[in-house]
Amino acid sequence: MTEAAPFYADLADGPEGGHALWADTPDRRRIRIGLWPGGTRGTVLLLPGRTEYIEKYGRTARDFQARGYAMLAIDWRGQGLAQRALADRLVGHVDDFDEYQRDFDTLIAVAQAQGFPRPYFLLGHSMGGCIGLRALMRGAPVNAAVFSAPMWGISMAAWMRPVAHVVSALARPFGQAHRFAPGTNDQTYIATATFQGNVLTTDPEMWHYMHHQIRTQPDLALGGPSLGWLRAALRECGALAALPSPRLPCITALGSAEKVVDAAPIHLRMAAWPGGRLDHYLGAEHEVPMEQPVHRNRFLQESVRLFDANR
Repeated sequence: MTEAAPFYADLADGPEGGHALWADTPDRRRIRIGLWPGGTRGTVLLLPGRTEYIEKYGRTARDFQARGYAMLAIDWRGQGLAQRALADRLVGHVDDFDEYQRDFDTLIAVAQAQGFPRPYFLLGHSMGGCIGLRALMRGAPVNAAVFSAPMWGISMAAWMRPVAHVVSALARPFGQAHRFAPGTNDQTYIATATFQGNVLTTDPEMWHYMHHQIRTQPDLALGGPSLGWLRAALRECGALAALPSPRLPCITALGSAEKVVDAAPIHLRMAAWPGGRLDHYLGAEHEVPMEQPVHRNRFLQESVRLFDANR
């Protein structure tokens, strides 16, 4: 079932016709889907990262629509305006990453029900890249995929990795899975960090765009991940690493200043991806689609070139 959901068009700064729908997942969670119709060449299914929300990609929808592509984006369960798992809505939590696959399946169902044009193309950023890779391995009905700094591994100090595995694994049996992971709290990074030294973008205008959204609509904000989320993420990254890449045309974008996700698994996977390519963005931080215009434009051009070639 779908019905109209709140959508902050002024904050999204996307193309005309943008709106949002509530959608119920197979396990009865309410998520929010952002829709930007208007393209005729196909539909981009945008999978955001952890803490993100559909309005953040309004300008991306504008860029794709100008090149003939419609776009859908999703508020994953537990973030944006989607249903949150815990009473403390600032804790990012799931018990298992398989839950996100139910959200993805719902996104596909909405695209089909709303008559969005085929073919479909996947664009996954950060955590959305992790979810998107699993969806591709499950046979997602897309013709090609683009990833931006996909979370195929979590960046942490070498000494911290075994600690994280042990602590997160013990959290659930001891009833602590809902607690914030070590080193995180209820603060939203974009709202509390300063532009100087941030790990997301080197572009001050895009930083302001994201910062203004959270300051204006704090209900979109999310704090750190729970111990349960950390356990689920580590397990999913490990499971994906053991599986071969799908035979699907793919480009992955990675900034040379990446500090949020572990770059090593990205290099390993893309070196062995049939028909895949790793594009390096010199000086870019984690969010290549929100980077300096030179990086942003290149990312868009390469994505559209891939989509056009696989229509």
